[in-house]
Amino acid sequence: MPLTHPNRLIILDRDGVINQDSADYVKTPAEWQAIPGSLEAIARLNHAGWRVVVATNQAGIGRGLFEFDALFAIHDKMQRQLTELGGRIDGIFFCPHAPEDKCDCRKPAPGMLKDIAQRLQIDITGVPFVGDSIRDLEAATAVNAKPVLVRTGNGKRQEDKAKAAFSELAVYDDLAAVVADLLNRKVA
Repeated sequence: MPLTHPNRLIILDRDGVINQDSADYVKTPAEWQAIPGSLEAIARLNHAGWRVVVATNQAGIGRGLFEFDALFAIHDKMQRQLTELGGRIDGIFFCPHAPEDKCDCRKPAPGMLKDIAQRLQIDITGVPFVGDSIRDLEAATAVNAKPVLVRTGNGKRQEDKAKAAFSELAVYDDLAAVVADLLNRKVA
């Protein structure tokens, strides 16, 4: 199933898709390390006219492991590194709650993706949502976005389960492979 979308919007999970994930959470800018090729892939999307938005669970805030200022500093580092490559992220949406808070914005709940659709005033049906976990794919499916799994982060461990649960799942080695596929299709 080809990855396309007429509005040229793509939504990305952050940890495990753009940057290295950590079981101990990414709590500081020093701990945030881009996955090789991910920032270049985002810049390639931007140069081809795509808007890139991030949707990320950040339970470390809800658990008191780091503060909002640290999250903003991490995102600033990510944006600065992208700027050096001629790229950008057009919006960063995050859920600061812990799983036990039972909020509507924490993936797999669809609240964060609904918020993206509302703020951008766009129907995100069919929009590729790239994640590395089942919860990302569940959130995408809940809003009729196109679930895409990458094998980076948790993706490789969850691939078999994801393939069994999602009949029309696109799977790629990493974000760079997703972007190469999107851009090679020369989507209008």
